[in-house]
Amino acid sequence: MANSNKPAGKGKKAGTKKLDRQISGNAGMYYVCYRLSELGLNAMPTARNAKGIDILAYRPDGKKYAGIQVKTVAGRATVPLGKNFWKKPIMGDFWCIVNRGDEPTVFVLTPEQVKAGAKKNESGGSLCPTAYDQKDFREAWDQIDKFMRNRS
Repeated sequence: MANSNKPAGKGKKAGTKKLDRQISGNAGMYYVCYRLSELGLNAMPTARNAKGIDILAYRPDGKKYAGIQVKTVAGRATVPLGKNFWKKPIMGDFWCIVNRGDEPTVFVLTPEQVKAGAKKNESGGSLCPTAYDQKDFREAWDQIDKFMRNRS
């Protein structure tokens, strides 16, 4: 696991391969599923390239669930948010930004935190590393765990 005191990988490690966007996205999504499973949750990826959340996570009793959006970047990179980002509500209870730089590092944000850090640009919107690569978001799995314990 990544050291939480260092910034996320500032680029690709010499042995890190450049991956196709789809494969990189899948790697990030399945890594988040793995980490959610470590919290004692069931985690199901949704249909790929469909609009909406990427993962449905739920407690084993089936009574508590969360929708999770996953964005995967190689190194400490800007996250593209798409041309319609500002036009509709942000989907999901959480966003997990997976930095597959030196070691996988996941930043866990709420939709409100994503919106607060987002910047408008010619392609719609983006989230710069300075907005998500923060101590409060780094490996903040406790946010999801607390949400799942408190949700009725």
